[in-house]
Amino acid sequence: MDTTSGNIDELLAEWQHYYNWDRPHGAHKGKTPMERYFELSKETPLSEEAYADYQPSKERIQESNYKLDLELARLKRSL
Repeated sequence: MDTTSGNIDELLAEWQHYYNWDRPHGAHKGKTPMERYFELSKETPLSEEAYADYQPSKERIQESNYKLDLELARLKRSL
């Protein structure tokens, strides 16, 4: 790609389209990012649905220390 050409915006848009719509990705098991996005969008609730189901009183406050947080969660489950 010639980055000095005057149509760099057009070239970048072409690359972005190819990367997201046409190029298979190993992280997505050979699917394109858009194929994976559409698969996940079927399972992902809309923000209105998620907000309606949200119950702050059921949220667990997490420790910033990951190991400590796991240990506390394990202890709480055993009570």
